[in-house]
Amino acid sequence: MILHLKDIKPAEAQNYLQHAIAPRPICFASTIDKAGNINLSPFSFFNLFSSNPPIVIFSPARRVRNNTTKHTLQNVEEVKEVVINIVDYDMVQQTSLASCEYPKGINEFIKAGFTQQKASVIAPPMVKESKVKMECRVLEIKPLGTEGGAGNLIICEVLVMHIDDTLLDEQGKIDQRKLHHVARLGGDWYCKVDAQSSFKVPKPNTQLGIGFDNLPENIRNSKILTGNHLAQLANVNELPVVNASFEDEKLKSIIQYFSINPAEMDLELQKYAAALIDDGKVTEAWQVLLAD
Repeated sequence: MILHLKDIKPAEAQNYLQHAIAPRPICFASTIDKAGNINLSPFSFFNLFSSNPPIVIFSPARRVRNNTTKHTLQNVEEVKEVVINIVDYDMVQQTSLASCEYPKGINEFIKAGFTQQKASVIAPPMVKESKVKMECRVLEIKPLGTEGGAGNLIICEVLVMHIDDTLLDEQGKIDQRKLHHVARLGGDWYCKVDAQSSFKVPKPNTQLGIGFDNLPENIRNSKILTGNHLAQLANVNELPVVNASFEDEKLKSIIQYFSINPAEMDLELQKYAAALIDDGKVTEAWQVLLAD
């Protein structure tokens, strides 16, 4: 399928975009207008864009069906402050309830059963139940259009962060496994980030990885090793050499059993190397592949 977005209805384009560009973190924004009316609403057009200065941006888009604007946008135009409350799994259903389009002046804290907590330097209240809260000053509001579906970038500077102590590790940093983020997918779908669904990808350090182009041809053209496998092999700083002290019983049995058929042995070695890489043992996988 090839879609030219200008040729389809905005609602259709929105559907395809929101399903494809995911998961998206959720900004649960609490705002206030000049009259003191409080609003609480979630937005999944949201992310971090700078750490120095600390800048986050979220976007309350104009409604596709009738081109009206949301109370959050109206509030920050009057009072340029917002608390961004991070949504975790423990509060996802209440957050969804708060997304109902209640009339202006209705407090979603009350409707969704959340507890208002006084912020330290700005007027809008925080969501007590949220384990990470950011008090922000609105620096700029940038409209992206005037038709239904057009975003309005709310560019915010984070002034104060509130982090629940239960999320911290021994070094006082956030333990990613303890903060069960919830993210938006398309339609009614969400996803939960926890220890079972998360994984680590070692980042290249200041020494460059050798790259795919420097992998031996038989490895690079493998029908067994996937792009993910090859990328981990190519992330070493230099091409490994055979380690004479490396011992592995399964490697020995593969060589002993398949040595009369080099092509079949190569296949078995690559299968074993793939399993080792999946287990995080890239160094051992290299030794298996070099035994060919």
